[in-house]
Amino acid sequence: MRDTRESRVLLLLLITISFALITVDIRGGDDSPLDATKRGAAAALGPVENGVADVVDPVGNAIEAVRESGDRHGRIAELQRQNAELKQRLGSDDRNRARAAELDRILGNAGAGRYGIKGAQVIAIGAAQGLSWTVTIDAGSDDGLERDMTVLNGDGLVGRITTVGPSTATVLLANDPEFTVGTRLEKTSELGFATGQGDRPMKVELLNGKLKVQKGDRLVTFGSHGSRPFVPGVPIGVVSSVEPVGDVTRTVYVEPYASFTRLDILGVVVQPPRDDPRDAVLPPAPKATPTPTVTVTVPPGGEGAEGAGGGEAEGEAGAGAGAGAGAGEDPAGEPAAGGPAAGEDGN
Repeated sequence: MRDTRESRVLLLLLITISFALITVDIRGGDDSPLDATKRGAAAALGPVENGVADVVDPVGNAIEAVRESGDRHGRIAELQRQNAELKQRLGSDDRNRARAAELDRILGNAGAGRYGIKGAQVIAIGAAQGLSWTVTIDAGSDDGLERDMTVLNGDGLVGRITTVGPSTATVLLANDPEFTVGTRLEKTSELGFATGQGDRPMKVELLNGKLKVQKGDRLVTFGSHGSRPFVPGVPIGVVSSVEPVGDVTRTVYVEPYASFTRLDILGVVVQPPRDDPRDAVLPPAPKATPTPTVTVTVPPGGEGAEGAGGGEAEGEAGAGAGAGAGAGEDPAGEPAAGGPAAGEDGN
């Protein structure tokens, strides 16, 4: 349409009519005279609007999805981060709880034995000097550690310190073939020497070759002069097998209390006890399992009853024979005292 005076007048007229219709519709409210016209227009244009909506809605949804996709991916990434953090926190809490429990057990052993200890954590396995069964702990001379100090955990003897640095130390484990410790049997004064055998039970040579030892007997450290390198009373292990009696010594094999492949928190004895704790640090002795017994009951009239009857009859016959012998003669055939001899009457 060209911009002419007539077109301007027509546009102004249409705008005036539109405002007039809107005013009449608003003032009429629910009874507006234009309701019929609006219903007719809605009926005519409704299908067209639905068709346009069906075409336009997927495009609009796609545009909206593109707009929200960044936010959605951001929310997913945030949830994944929070989930990973929660899992790490839970795992760390479980590990801390296990360490706290192990430390409590070490403190319990230290209290029972009256040991002064310094806690440390295993930070490496193997040592620079090439020993086969060693670990490195995160405590050293700055923490009061010295060479030849006893190392234990919540189970029992772990080893002894061999080298010390300012902040770390090397522990020779009790299962190393170069490791030897004096032993004492529980509740006795029988002494011996235990040697490590790697992943096999420790070998113990008892000084008394005729000593009676059985599986399940327990051993503790005997202790060294000046409590270096070993303090007394630290649990070592349980006898797992016994060799035949020897001429001079008695050989037994001991399963250590400590698991040398699962070491984490350790305790280094920096202050020995004033008195030998003897067996006070050992865990409570396991209760003996009673041996089951079997009782067999023979029903009446069975073979056992017949056998019993036969034996009873034989017993009665034997008793009768014995009575006859006693009346006339003794079992050797000699005349009984005060009885008649053979061929004589009683007169």
